[in-house]
Amino acid sequence: MSKKNLTKKRTTVWLCVTALFMAMNVVMSMSIFSIPVPGGHLYLNDIIICVASILLDPFGAFMVGGVGAFLGDFFFYPAPMFVSLVTHGLQAVCISLISHYTLKKHPAVASGIGVTVGAIINVVGYSLGRAFFYASSGAEPSIATALTKLPFQILQAGVGAVLAMIICWKFGIRKLFNKLMEK
Repeated sequence: MSKKNLTKKRTTVWLCVTALFMAMNVVMSMSIFSIPVPGGHLYLNDIIICVASILLDPFGAFMVGGVGAFLGDFFFYPAPMFVSLVTHGLQAVCISLISHYTLKKHPAVASGIGVTVGAIINVVGYSLGRAFFYASSGAEPSIATALTKLPFQILQAGVGAVLAMIICWKFGIRKLFNKLMEK
């Protein structure tokens, strides 16, 4: 395969995979795919964001994590959409950067560190967002609301990180993706 055709194939695969993950993120933002918990829902889109961030470059990860979460919130629950854009976008970029550019001889360890850092960014970002940007008690900051939902935010981020690692490394999705991209 010529270099031009290989580049074209990689671009097409990257675009399709990124679009697919973005769509999955939007769909997983629906309440129908969430688990009801006291004070809200536990969403499973963190799994999609973490998997995409391990596989894709930082820009693709941002598109899936930040823009995908933004669109999911825009369509289904608009209040936190900008918090989601920033929090999940930063989470995805950090996971991708750590997964691809650190510990090159130990990529699974790098991905583990990446999803751990991403989970921390997710919990801190949404806790600050709940406390200051979309507080449920009117226009005043609601630290009590953020603290009430903190255990569930930690659970959501942890489940997303662990399941993403299992999907990418135990089930071989990363190896399959790299083969598809002919790396």
